[in-house]
Amino acid sequence: MKTKDQLIDELLDLAFAEDLGDGDHTTLSTIPADAMGRSRLIIKEEGVLSGVEIAEKVLHKVDPSIKIDVMIKDGSHVKPGDIAFTAEGPVRSLLIAERTMLNIMQRMSGVATMTARYQKELDGLHTKVLDTRKTTPGMRMLEKEAVAAGGGKNHRIGLYDMILIKDNHIDFAGGIEKAISRANDYCKANGKDLKIEVEVRSLDDIRRVMEHGGVDRIMFDNFTPELTKEAVAMVGGKYETESSGGITIENLRAYGEAGVDFISVGALTHSVKGLDMSFKAF
Repeated sequence: MKTKDQLIDELLDLAFAEDLGDGDHTTLSTIPADAMGRSRLIIKEEGVLSGVEIAEKVLHKVDPSIKIDVMIKDGSHVKPGDIAFTAEGPVRSLLIAERTMLNIMQRMSGVATMTARYQKELDGLHTKVLDTRKTTPGMRMLEKEAVAAGGGKNHRIGLYDMILIKDNHIDFAGGIEKAISRANDYCKANGKDLKIEVEVRSLDDIRRVMEHGGVDRIMFDNFTPELTKEAVAMVGGKYETESSGGITIENLRAYGEAGVDFISVGALTHSVKGLDMSFKAF
């Protein structure tokens, strides 16, 4: 299995392949090869910064000689006019790296900002907001890193690091008990130490899971806040609890007050506006 660094490196290879083609002819035709310069990353909108560490990787992938001076770290609250970092080196390299670096940083900072907004709604509660697998293809590692920078928690990274038994798995397996038993048998047979989470659609489903056992977390799918409160009481702290489905910024607090441990929100990554910023010479 590929590491996070390998996946990010492949993402950057693809990003530059689709942007550069056979060369940045604008830069090559207008900027002398020996020209040196400095640029700075200027924040133009209030939010939470994420992607500075990746920006360094982007710049150094284009040209390892670029010198970077970081002023603001990932996870920091920023406002218009803030300078996140400066970069100094060959002007051609700075210009070639600019758009790919900004695309990634704006996206990641947008995710971090959205996450911070959701988590703020849960101030004073033990409930944490979770991301999902509803991510931009190829950018999952970066978007999940951005969720963490915004104060949220990461759910499973992919299909490989946790077992999440959802409604379709239950229906195809022939019932919730069969699905849970098979998941446990599979882990034992294959030497897998994976947490098992099961999605439930009713209080009766919860009762069946409680009687059967064999899970680490129960996900309440499309429950109302009122029903969620009953569900949390039924579980009684025996398993971790999670709410999912139909949750918005407007009703998030009500779900948190119902007592769940986690609330998963696809909007953290699938409905994000990038944070405005620019990379300008100075």
